[in-house]
Amino acid sequence: MSFKGRVVAVAVLAASALAVAGCGEKVIDTSNIEETLQHNLESARKEKVSSVDCPSDQKVEPKATFTCTVNLSDGKTETATLEIRNDEADVSVIDLREEKAQGQ
Repeated sequence: MSFKGRVVAVAVLAASALAVAGCGEKVIDTSNIEETLQHNLESARKEKVSSVDCPSDQKVEPKATFTCTVNLSDGKTETATLEIRNDEADVSVIDLREEKAQGQ
């Protein structure tokens, strides 16, 4: 399946992706992004995702990118690259790639 087809349902993850850290600094709500990404990938691809791991304390800076590790139930791992779209912490999936096993 093409990249575009695989992520059509995860193009925008906007549901309450904003949290406030110490000193009033805005950061991505990691658990919300992980849950939303997992749900949307499973729905779009009809494939079980065992877990999603995104970095904590990702500052909300429009145009900044960060990566999340997507672990599939078949043992494969993928890397999702997300871009922060605005100050409200709306994010878009801009890339999703299967990680190659070492030695390949």
